[in-house]
Amino acid sequence: MRDTFNEINITPLTDIFLVLLIIMMVIAPLLDQQGISLTVPENVEQSQVKDEPQILTIVVTHNDKYLINNEEVSPDLLGTVLSKEIKNYPDGLLIQADGDSTHGAVAKLMDKARYAGVKAISIDQI
Repeated sequence: MRDTFNEINITPLTDIFLVLLIIMMVIAPLLDQQGISLTVPENVEQSQVKDEPQILTIVVTHNDKYLINNEEVSPDLLGTVLSKEIKNYPDGLLIQADGDSTHGAVAKLMDKARYAGVKAISIDQI
């Protein structure tokens, strides 16, 4: 007569948990991504506020097109146009993004703006 199987072998289960633990230990540091560094504006008295700020406004449409002064700009020329235009707008950049535009299109615009020398960027949803 054969003996019945009374014990569960947990060695394979332990191996699986150790492999998962190692995978998580390797992947966890990669998930710590740097975010966008934002600075909170300080309180400014009304006497110090300029009457009309000179801000360049760029619209990101629902199909990820860029509009500067109501003229469409191709993504390839975006950095060049930003470098030229931002000289006339010392107070920074306002990005008006459509609710259906992609995050990648806005992030690309922000990268190009930082590379062009823009110090202040604001984002608004239209």
